[in-house]
Amino acid sequence: MAKKKKTDDREITGVAAPAVDQIITDTIEKNYMPYAMSVIVSRAIPEIDGFKPSHRKLLYTMFKMGLLTGQRTKSANVVGQTMKLNPHGDAAIYDTLVRLTRGNASLLHPLIDSKGSFGKQYSSSMVCAASRYTEVKLDKFAAELFTGIDKNAVDMVDNYDGTMKEPVLLPTVFPNILVTPNFGIAVGMASKICPFNLEEVCDATIALLRNPKTDIDRILDIMPAPDFPGGGRIIFDRETMKQIYLTGSGPVKIRAVWNFDKNENCIDILEIPYSTSIEAIMTQIGKMIKTGTLKDVTDYRDEIDKDGFKLTLDLRRGTDPEALMLRLFKETPLEDSFACNFNILVDAVPRQMGVPEILNEWIKFRSGCLRRELTFELEKKKDKLHLLVGLGKILLDIDKAIKIIRGTEKDADVVPNLCTGFKIDVPQAEYICEIRLRNLNREYILNRIAEISSLREEIAEIEATLGDELKLKKLIAAQLGEIKKKYRQPRRSVIVGAEEISVYRKEDFVENYPAHFFLTAHGYFKKITDKSLRGNDLHTLKDEDRIVEEFDGDNLTELAFFTDKGQIYRCQASAIPTCKASEMGEFLPAKLGFAEGEKPLYCKTGTEWPEDRNMVYIFENGKGVRIPESSYEVKSNRKKLTGAFSVSSPVVGVFEETDDDILLITNDNRAAVIPVSLIPVKTTKTAQGVQLITLKKGAVLSKAIKGIDGILESSKGYKKLKIPATPSPLGDDAVGKLG
Repeated sequence: MAKKKKTDDREITGVAAPAVDQIITDTIEKNYMPYAMSVIVSRAIPEIDGFKPSHRKLLYTMFKMGLLTGQRTKSANVVGQTMKLNPHGDAAIYDTLVRLTRGNASLLHPLIDSKGSFGKQYSSSMVCAASRYTEVKLDKFAAELFTGIDKNAVDMVDNYDGTMKEPVLLPTVFPNILVTPNFGIAVGMASKICPFNLEEVCDATIALLRNPKTDIDRILDIMPAPDFPGGGRIIFDRETMKQIYLTGSGPVKIRAVWNFDKNENCIDILEIPYSTSIEAIMTQIGKMIKTGTLKDVTDYRDEIDKDGFKLTLDLRRGTDPEALMLRLFKETPLEDSFACNFNILVDAVPRQMGVPEILNEWIKFRSGCLRRELTFELEKKKDKLHLLVGLGKILLDIDKAIKIIRGTEKDADVVPNLCTGFKIDVPQAEYICEIRLRNLNREYILNRIAEISSLREEIAEIEATLGDELKLKKLIAAQLGEIKKKYRQPRRSVIVGAEEISVYRKEDFVENYPAHFFLTAHGYFKKITDKSLRGNDLHTLKDEDRIVEEFDGDNLTELAFFTDKGQIYRCQASAIPTCKASEMGEFLPAKLGFAEGEKPLYCKTGTEWPEDRNMVYIFENGKGVRIPESSYEVKSNRKKLTGAFSVSSPVVGVFEETDDDILLITNDNRAAVIPVSLIPVKTTKTAQGVQLITLKKGAVLSKAIKGIDGILESSKGYKKLKIPATPSPLGDDAVGKLG
């Protein structure tokens, strides 16, 4: 008999409990959703004050440590104290601290004044020193984050173990959400907020405070683009930027700033896009040099020093620096995009918002903070006024007050007796009792009572502000004006119109020359110059290989290779190296990344894909079809186009339509010649068309040739004007020519 044990009111036996069916969606929702929501709400997405919880806990800890004033302290001390609010480990806390420091150069307005090595935002290899070696304190700019926090401006909640309080949000006096950059990846969503110039943000907010209906164009005029700590040139397109401001999503293009040193024949790159690093740029340049695609740069090196960022490129003699930089902008991260995604938590709900919406939400948030702060001050002033009014009542008879106090036998009766004697309440009596004996004179009391009129004026002013939305907004605008005046700084990122930017086009920098092209049946492709072909026109081919197509062009000719798998591979002739006729040439499947066993059948040249011309496809089962060339035109620079034609039956002929007739040859040496006009045109690329030729049992179509030259002396006896055509037997001469 199985042994039983009673636990949690359940009978547990030695026999395993039967499996219980669970609905997978319910299980996922129960087990995964709480985690997902925790990451979204409590970790990865910033709130309207511009901070994620990790930032807020760190800064508040430093504020409570008194680091707004005084000397710096060891970073390890700050990290240890922060763990009282943020128990996620010292490494995570220190990483958060590093990014907020002046030394790391990640922010336009650093929040932490630092001493020591904190790495650099623009370098992934320059790491920070350990926390025991570095020192920090709050920067004076950080004081604007805490204004009113001691006046009930924001809600305070318990920390994770209930031993202390921490703010839900910081009562920032300016829209920090758009000044401090922030990135976060949550579950199913992410946030990426770029920084803007503080002065421009303040001016835009003031404009919205004065006129809530300020349109997006006016906002764009005031703050036309982001402003990155690393500088760079922002490629400005007003419509693109307008969409980012409206939707909160879109790319901002940034180019590096560079200078050409004629004496040293080198390029000094002084500023790079905020979204990349010097290592990423150097890695890409190194790959280009190693593969031989970048021959104009002889050396490159990191020259970052105490003066700031510097990446130097040594140039080959005669190199055009402008042309080189245009190419590097195209092919390296020296031009990069910052993908904006303004996803922000508002009342614990993630929302993707545009710039005006973010500023309006911040105005609502700041109005709430200011109301609470003013209400706190109002209560304090009212309490003080109440006490002074009580003090004023004893002015008429100070001797009476002294007599009451001296005549009272018990200490506990002093306050009640004063209340009765002067008709004042307990707080007023307590206040009078706390006055020192030396201050119970007429002069002291008159001086204190003189404050009553000013207090009443201040109370009236606060009440008027609280009761008038316009006055409240005016106060917020005044604070923003003070912030702007104290901390304004010039833009670091220069704005350049998109129309002023030169764009790299490969064909502008590729040498052009006439060339002859040859395609073989086994997939080899030769590009041979006139000079080389004149010297030797005897081709070297693999055994059983043969040339199936030859044509003339130049080094900029666009090539489109049609394969037996129904795919088209595109490239420019310049991508294929020149060779001699005596060489095998370039193996296309390896060069262009064909699938295993895939072979090229035909090469079309040029970039034109006109509607009035067709591609002709003939299949092994005797069917054929014409597809308009315009079906293959693509707007993007796609290198591969799949599903170009049907592959339900092997294709035996691919070519561009001309007036030539089509010669169809079967594997049992029978042939028919048909006009190309008999083949139907289909708009569906994968259509098989119609039967062109009747086949005997076991026979298949083995060849389809454009024209009859070289095979038949005449089309007489083979020419068919109806389909499906019945093929005629080939003569011995024709069979011999087919090999």
